[in-house]
Amino acid sequence: MSTIIPLDQMTTPEKLRLMEELWADLSRNELEFESPLWHEVVLKEREERLREGEETPIDWDKAKEDLRNRLR
Repeated sequence: MSTIIPLDQMTTPEKLRLMEELWADLSRNELEFESPLWHEVVLKEREERLREGEETPIDWDKAKEDLRNRLR
């Protein structure tokens, strides 16, 4: 199936909403695919930075709101 999405005509908030919808759909079928190895490496690096106090977690809803505000 081929789908044409007019990305050049979409606003940034529209693109972000589309990405969220795609991710929500993919997440419903998470057992159908495996994360790539690089993803595990990145997660382990971030966990280490958290343990070392080099990074502070941010609430996911707050992070999304901050990104949306920056991209407007």
